Amino acid sequence: MAQLMPPPPPPLIIASDDDRRQRLQFRLWQLLMSTITVLLAVWFSTFGVVSAVLAWVVAKHVLVAILMMGLHYYPRFRGETEPRTDN
Repeated sequence: MAQLMPPPPPPLIIASDDDRRQRLQFRLWQLLMSTITVLLAVWFSTFGVVSAVLAWVVAKHVLVAILMMGLHYYPRFRGETEPRTDN
């Protein structure tokens, strides 16, 4: 005797494989953080020579870190444990 069971759930359908939206959001985040960094450095430059030098040194390091994240050298951004090597 057959038992009545509910049908299996439909398979999950992926709307798209690409990550264009996530990439766009990350690029916009990079642009926002870079803009904030430069504006803060400009603001600190108005306080004098010493604060200007310190502000631009820190800003340079922050901007390089943002660039490296965009180039995927930052391992935790992509969920990896080590940087990607293409050998």
